[in-house]
Amino acid sequence: MLLPSLAQRHRQPEWMDQPGIDPLAHSQALQGLRRINAFSGAVGSLFAPIHSLAREHGGQPLRVLDLACGGGDNTTALAERARREGLDVQIDGCDLSPQAVAIATRSAEERALGTRFFQADALNDPLPDDYDVILCSLFMHHLDQQQAVDLLQRMGRASRCLVLVNDLIRSPLGYGLAWAGCRLLSRSPIVHFDGPVSVQGAFQLQEVRTLALQAGLEGAALRRSWPERYLLSWRRSLASPQLASPKPQ
Repeated sequence: MLLPSLAQRHRQPEWMDQPGIDPLAHSQALQGLRRINAFSGAVGSLFAPIHSLAREHGGQPLRVLDLACGGGDNTTALAERARREGLDVQIDGCDLSPQAVAIATRSAEERALGTRFFQADALNDPLPDDYDVILCSLFMHHLDQQQAVDLLQRMGRASRCLVLVNDLIRSPLGYGLAWAGCRLLSRSPIVHFDGPVSVQGAFQLQEVRTLALQAGLEGAALRRSWPERYLLSWRRSLASPQLASPKPQ
């Protein structure tokens, strides 16, 4: 493994994002990502604030939307956690790829979770405004700075209560973990290539703080989580029912 310079973001096209990707290779890559996500503990990090919000609502139903959910492994895992905890939480997912939506739908149906998946472009389609929580995981590093600001602002405007973002941190440790973990947990060449490349395109914590401020997410909390990831969380307050336009860069 040759460690590249990580002082600046270096976004490269990832194989998973290429049009016309072979369906079998795509399915194999999604299986590898499922194992990596399970190992990372991202679901626990995302579920904790959802659980707290559900308790605050005193048993009232909550609706959660997972943007750019891929094969839906985090979405279905969150739904299973909510069911085990006895929470009345409906967790849905959307993705640009019809193949990913089909895979996620089959997985949810096998578990009888009642989770709904639908095709949508998180960057360009209007976000539904009837979800209490809108989240995304491992999506932000795909975006340029302005796209990231725009998405955060749109998530904040559409969500009734809570915005959550889980993603990679650009660091030497993060790169090493991605390089080794992708090879240990998946045989997919797509995953082997995309994992380290994703870290090169990821943001550092201070950059994430700046993005949140530019998007108008005042008071957003940011914490580091294993394995070299972050969780950004923002709660809507009564004093800020509508976000302003993004601040100029």
